[in-house]
Amino acid sequence: CKLLHDNEVHCESTNHTSPDPATLRSDQMTVIINGYSEHRIPLLQSITAAYAASPSVAAVVLLWCNPSTSHQTLAHLTQNLSAAVLRAPSSSLNHRFHPWEIIKTRGVLICDDDVEPDPNSVSFAFAVWRSDPDRAVGFFARSHAYDVASKTWIYTMERGKYSIILTKFMIVSIKHLEKYSCDEQYADARKIVDEMNNCEDILMNFVVAEENRKGPVLVGAKDGGVRDYGDARNDGVSEGVKEVGLSSRRGEHRKRRGNCIREFHRVLGKMPLKYSYGKLVDDVGEQGLCEMGGKLVLCDNQDFR
Repeated sequence: CKLLHDNEVHCESTNHTSPDPATLRSDQMTVIINGYSEHRIPLLQSITAAYAASPSVAAVVLLWCNPSTSHQTLAHLTQNLSAAVLRAPSSSLNHRFHPWEIIKTRGVLICDDDVEPDPNSVSFAFAVWRSDPDRAVGFFARSHAYDVASKTWIYTMERGKYSIILTKFMIVSIKHLEKYSCDEQYADARKIVDEMNNCEDILMNFVVAEENRKGPVLVGAKDGGVRDYGDARNDGVSEGVKEVGLSSRRGEHRKRRGNCIREFHRVLGKMPLKYSYGKLVDDVGEQGLCEMGGKLVLCDNQDFR
């Protein structure tokens, strides 16, 4: 483990050079865990270890995006993690998709700091991604839809189809990171992400769908499943851990994300999102596990409308 020095973001200028595809590994992927809340630091030891235990993972990187966290805290953190720690230049959520030089693989897993998957589930998802590396692959799905009554795009969940993979766990190609971060056509959309402090995952789904004209791929978790500590419906998790996420206020969260979809559609002048229909899973439901009544159960069986 080592603490990497602060990095400036050069990719939107001529200083950024795309990596030579021949030098990138395709048999493993790099895991980028986004960290911000110091309340979740105790979780990171087990979460980084879970990813590092997967044979499909070449490296685990904790991208720390809280500018108020002291260097001493991060230096101490690196002593207990199965990961390198990279301090982002700012708190911008766009940094989650920056093609950092530390990435030496074609596949990149972007994930949150409160989701812990079984290593076999990680390997299964990576195998699915390798079979079609132009698509986004993950465990958590949502959908866009057009509401006829209000004549607007909305953010929702539908049991029969989906068009958005969440960054709770999202595998994409490094070329999509470069497209997201460096392509001038997404400059205004990246500004919306910063203004809303939300929706970077939705924008990445726009980017991937625009490139391949296909929907994402939802995979089913295996063995121990995917533990979602950040879900507000957990019984046995401290409030400091489960309430710090952007989605903890669900009604407001869905409204804001619907606004993002409408704004991305406006500035891009297109709606590239494509539907997929869950051929790899029995149900397009929540994959995360929460502790309820002393048992681990699926967090979400609701309609989400």
